Amino acid sequence: MAAVAQTQQPPSAETAQTDRLVKVNGSIDVQDSHTSAAKLSIAENATVDGSTDPVKTPFISPSSQSKLPTAAILTEDQSTKYSKLLSAIQGWTTKPASTPNTSAIPITDSDRLWLTRECILRYLRATKWDVNQATIRLQATLAWRHEYGLETHTPEYISPENATGKQVLLGFDINGRPCLYLNPGKQNTERSNKQVEHLVFMLERTLDLMPAGQETLALLINFDKKMGGDRPPLWQGKQVLNILQSHYPERLGRALVINIPWVVWTFLKLINPFIDPATREKLKFDQDLRQFVPPSQLLKTYGGDVNFVYDHDVYWPALNEFAAKKRAMMMERWIKAGKKIGESEYYLRGGEEAVGKSLVENEHVS
Repeated sequence: MAAVAQTQQPPSAETAQTDRLVKVNGSIDVQDSHTSAAKLSIAENATVDGSTDPVKTPFISPSSQSKLPTAAILTEDQSTKYSKLLSAIQGWTTKPASTPNTSAIPITDSDRLWLTRECILRYLRATKWDVNQATIRLQATLAWRHEYGLETHTPEYISPENATGKQVLLGFDINGRPCLYLNPGKQNTERSNKQVEHLVFMLERTLDLMPAGQETLALLINFDKKMGGDRPPLWQGKQVLNILQSHYPERLGRALVINIPWVVWTFLKLINPFIDPATREKLKFDQDLRQFVPPSQLLKTYGGDVNFVYDHDVYWPALNEFAAKKRAMMMERWIKAGKKIGESEYYLRGGEEAVGKSLVENEHVS
């Protein structure tokens, strides 16, 4: 069997973002790139609301300086294991419930859409291509996504947590990864599970804005040396790590951390045993971030050129409207291609394909 590419690959971040984006009454409308032969070009470093100086809303697409990674190639053994797991998943009609004595829950279209080709491959890579372990972890995540209530955490519910802009999704790194900024110095709420829900919500929005051809995200954290003796409790750190490593495997591409106070170094030492070695390798501390993120899409507070001003009443609805339209576009393309488990994320995110054709169909995977 010939080697199979894991994803189709665009030549650059500029061509990867093939969504048709049209200004309509001051908002961005995301349309299927196949609905019209005419496509509008997106201005370099364009934002959702057109703001420039200061920038107040997310950038629409990566900078021309960003270059997406080359697609990995599956070996014959990996391709066989993928096909075996895909075939098993296609037979699933329910997802398990983690609570004892609770009936299994029917699989929904949302679950089927989530079970993309790339998603399945991420779980296989995370388990070192152990099909049984990947199966267990996929089922566990399906149960967690339902019971954690991802679809019930609305922008209105999460809004108070982000009122000060302590988390900002803005721009893309040199590999086209969407950048999620964490600003602990802008903490505005008491320690609670809702803070973790807030992080998960922002992770989901980061994935919504992922360009075609990229699967990972970049985390940028600026402690600004203002935290004093305030550090996250160990339980919260372990909970966040467990969620990231168990339910978002192979999603962190790079974590850039600057201005670390001594108390945070102490905290990092405490949670270090719980950090997966692969994750630990992606952490970079107190480096020049301009080498990782194009300056034209990097906040000034992180060493870049972007004069960003957080206005919650402007940023929050713009982010969530843009992300919602991206999700709607993916759902529309998924339905058009036949609502298949194992669909290509490259296709779903607007990558060029024949109308109605999916990677699943093209490869004849059964």
